[in-house]
Amino acid sequence: MVAAGVLGFLPGFAGAAEIDGGALSVWWSIPFAGILLSIALLPLLAPAFWHHHFGKVSAAWTLAFFIPFAALFGPALAGGSLVHALLAEYIPFIVLLTALYTIAGGIFIRGNLHGSPARNTGLLAIGTVLASVMGTTGASMLMIRPLIRANDNRNHKTHVVVFFIFLVSNVGGSLTPLGDPPLFLGFLKGVDFFWTLRHIFPETLFLAGSLLVIFYLLDSWYYRKEGVLPVDPTPDTRRIGFDGGINFWLLAGVVALVLMSGFWQGAPVFRVWGTEVGLQGMVRDAGLVALTLISLKLTPASVQHSNQFSWGPMQEVAKLFAGIFLTIIPVIAMLRAGADGPFGAVVSAVTRPDGQPDPAMYFWATGALSSFLDNAPTYLVFFNTAGGDPTLLMTALAPTLAAISAGAVFMGANSYIGNAPNLMVKAIAEDRGINMPSFLGYLAWSGAVLVPLFVVMTFIWFK
Repeated sequence: MVAAGVLGFLPGFAGAAEIDGGALSVWWSIPFAGILLSIALLPLLAPAFWHHHFGKVSAAWTLAFFIPFAALFGPALAGGSLVHALLAEYIPFIVLLTALYTIAGGIFIRGNLHGSPARNTGLLAIGTVLASVMGTTGASMLMIRPLIRANDNRNHKTHVVVFFIFLVSNVGGSLTPLGDPPLFLGFLKGVDFFWTLRHIFPETLFLAGSLLVIFYLLDSWYYRKEGVLPVDPTPDTRRIGFDGGINFWLLAGVVALVLMSGFWQGAPVFRVWGTEVGLQGMVRDAGLVALTLISLKLTPASVQHSNQFSWGPMQEVAKLFAGIFLTIIPVIAMLRAGADGPFGAVVSAVTRPDGQPDPAMYFWATGALSSFLDNAPTYLVFFNTAGGDPTLLMTALAPTLAAISAGAVFMGANSYIGNAPNLMVKAIAEDRGINMPSFLGYLAWSGAVLVPLFVVMTFIWFK
């Protein structure tokens, strides 16, 4: 924030104009497509190179966008866009993510339950419920380690982590603004805090319940196939407890800060290089940083050691999503240009011939883009496409808002980059020696399991 404040006083850059997406060519989406293809293919084609240089690859694609853009449109517009992406989107995103990762990583669930199909299903159900209370990131970081430990003697455990991503890292966050960033942005725009709980609870119950049943059947099949399991390196214990309990209070502080930033109205707003930064956001982010530092200070080293806590997964997410947030700038601008923009076909597809919004198309368009773009700005694009009036969207156009909300949250599970916890869980699992699917391999899982359920949901709720 201090660095951004200094930038705000540089001459010639304050008040930089917003990008006119209608004037851009689709070629400006190449850097974004490039970073997506790099994430998908390089771990397969050059794993050693990717492991050591993924941050440089992310930076290279970012420069491939900003250098030509600054040359053609001027440093003011390029710099203003950069600062807006950092201050309004990336920094709040990564600060919240780091706080949840650190605080949840400071809680060690003692004891070890044997990873039977019933117990695994129970752990997934608990994590799914927690996701709407403490966010998909917080629930994922809290539950993934004990789940991995419960299955550390299983031969087949990749599917356990894949369904964990489906349920805990995505579907479970659909009921409150605390659950997933898109819903939090809707809350900031004026959507009632409990609106999604009232309007997409049946869809969430159907999807979560179906996934839990499918998982139980699949895990039971693997369990029977394995037969006699090897000796468990962390044997079962009857006594379950928590170490690092102070972090539960810190998690409550995270929830309070997020709620405060949504309910605090009329706070002073500062302009930094053309980007509005509200005091409530600054207080929230400063508070989250403070809670992160308090957690690091008060959590015993033994707890972090027991959790095998490391910064590797967080570093990977931070570097890759920095590139994603920055190269996505022209893509979002082109989508915001509406029917007259380069992606006008996408916008036109969500409107019926009579001019009324089509909930089914909103569900699939929001979901398809949320699978590969960041689902928070994608939610905002279609929120505004549907009119942007929260009162109208919560009443007369409630099916449309429900479709947008469900598409953004549910279909974030379709790929590793659809939602930040997906990539973090993958990195933690791989750090524990679990052979996770490649980017394309994960798409095969989501295509086989999730997409058929989304089709069923369309005919029931979004027709």
